[in-house]
Amino acid sequence: MSSITSLNKKISNCKKCPRLAVYIRDVAKNKVRRFKDEKYYGKPLSGFGDINARLLIIGLAPAAHGGNRTGRMFTGDSSGDWLAKVMHKHGFASIPTSQSRDDGLTLKNAYITAAVRCAPPQNKPTKDEMNTCFQYLEKEKEILTKVTTILCLGKIGYEAACKLFEVKPEKFGHNKLFKYDHIQILTSYHPSKQNTQTGRLTWSQWSSVFAKAKRLVK
Repeated sequence: MSSITSLNKKISNCKKCPRLAVYIRDVAKNKVRRFKDEKYYGKPLSGFGDINARLLIIGLAPAAHGGNRTGRMFTGDSSGDWLAKVMHKHGFASIPTSQSRDDGLTLKNAYITAAVRCAPPQNKPTKDEMNTCFQYLEKEKEILTKVTTILCLGKIGYEAACKLFEVKPEKFGHNKLFKYDHIQILTSYHPSKQNTQTGRLTWSQWSSVFAKAKRLVK
């Protein structure tokens, strides 16, 4: 537990990517109207969940007015709503919502992290930013020793997982499973509004991925 606490403190103090460090502070200062009365977290985000998890979920990056506001990944936005609801349905989460850091949400047999720890402008981190942030994913891998399955939400999450386990990326797609000697990687479209509101990712498709993940980590 001390290792993950130490790592998370290091992540929250990171300023290695100047563009991102400036951006998340600016977003926290110049809030959108609907959150004008809230205090934004405005710092890099660590992962969260069960440190004995067999399932590691890797997303892209915190949302500017979601995780960057609330201080926890996939919290306070529609992506977080979709993730918490499906994880609760399949027994990975204690409650079906993810609204704030103190909402009582706990994860069972799952740990959530991301390829990039700061919200990037237009949700597009640069290659250099992704490479700089990769060290934190490596440290989490060292600490989360019981992980057997990676669930990647989006192509960037998938590519980060492949780099992490030194396997060659294959063609990305929804609900694909890639098995290797030392790890299995499951892929899904990201539950962003761009995907969920256009029908690219339906609830049925989303739930089926987590049903498969549940079977894989039993």
